[in-house]
Amino acid sequence: MPKPFSIKERLRSFRYAFRGIWFLIREEHNFRIHLAATVVVVFLGLYFDVSDRDWLWLVLCIGMVLTAEGFNSTIEKLVDLKQPDHDPKAGRIKDLAAGAVLLIAFTSLIIGIIIFWPHFQDLF
Repeated sequence: MPKPFSIKERLRSFRYAFRGIWFLIREEHNFRIHLAATVVVVFLGLYFDVSDRDWLWLVLCIGMVLTAEGFNSTIEKLVDLKQPDHDPKAGRIKDLAAGAVLLIAFTSLIIGIIIFWPHFQDLF
């Protein structure tokens, strides 16, 4: 039988989630790189006064990249916990997760170029 709904438990789950985000910021170098890219993208979006439609794409890309990096970090930690010694199969799992982040990062880069290219052309 499921436990009854508890506001206290739901609020506690948010605390755990924010703690997870803090771990990502504090401990994961690639997450910080993506955060720095986020700052650049937000600055450029504000500077060029991009459209609401473009902001939707930028926010979606930022969210997907940061989320993918969070999943990647989680997978890496789980693999290391299960297999602390070097293992080619464990390495392949980690490479697959990193590859997924790279795919969404490249996709986001292309979307960013499509959005910002006309603005940069106007500068020159």
